[in-house]
Amino acid sequence: MRIAVLQTGRADLDGLAEAAGTASDRGARLLITPEMFTTGYNVPGVPERAQRAHGDWLDQVAAIARSAGIAILYGFPERDGDDVFNAAQLVDRDGTVLAKHRKSHLFGDLDVRTFTPGSGDLAVVDLDGARIGILICYDVEFPEAVRALALAGADLVAVPTALMRPYEIVARTVVPARAYENQMYVAYANRSGQEAELAYCGESCVVGPDGADLARAGSGEELLLAEIDPARLASSRAANTHLRDRRPELYGALTTTQENAR
Repeated sequence: MRIAVLQTGRADLDGLAEAAGTASDRGARLLITPEMFTTGYNVPGVPERAQRAHGDWLDQVAAIARSAGIAILYGFPERDGDDVFNAAQLVDRDGTVLAKHRKSHLFGDLDVRTFTPGSGDLAVVDLDGARIGILICYDVEFPEAVRALALAGADLVAVPTALMRPYEIVARTVVPARAYENQMYVAYANRSGQEAELAYCGESCVVGPDGADLARAGSGEELLLAEIDPARLASSRAANTHLRDRRPELYGALTTTQENAR
């Protein structure tokens, strides 16, 4: 399956339609956008602009997916009662919602003052024979979150993100490590440009289960394409047996709170 990753700094559904059409014309089956694509991340008024999951943004993205014939994973602020979540929703090419994830690990003041943390739901769904999991930005920096998706059978983890400087190490080192240690593909869709004091580093990427880049962006706007190959995944898993060689009985301390651990 070919996938596409949209690196952009714009909150632009017309731009999404153009990218979806281009990606589909190039054979992509899935398009992944950055975190908080519909509004921007570090911008005023996000809570006021938040929508319910089945609101107008979904209608527009579903129409784009149907028109272009491509599944789309898009980031948006989700209103649910009094709560606002940093969310990402996967829409199939017929406009059907396949899955949604709410960011579970909130990074810094901006996230904490704006969003309610998600409950850590495991969003893993089938798309064209591939098992796809979803995380958002800081989530992927926690090995437990990615491992949980691996144990749930994910072949690809798609990560809308808003990674800013000076944290390039996440895109360059952490993401490849997550792909290798969990024997999966990881697609990391970052923002570009600048919002107020935040300068986004770009470097969106698709990394294979061997930890090697299949595609990597620079710092500007870009549309990446890469192949998710089941045969390559099976071969890598046969050679690198991390999941099979786990010893869960040794890891009980991972579920102990810091206070109890002390």
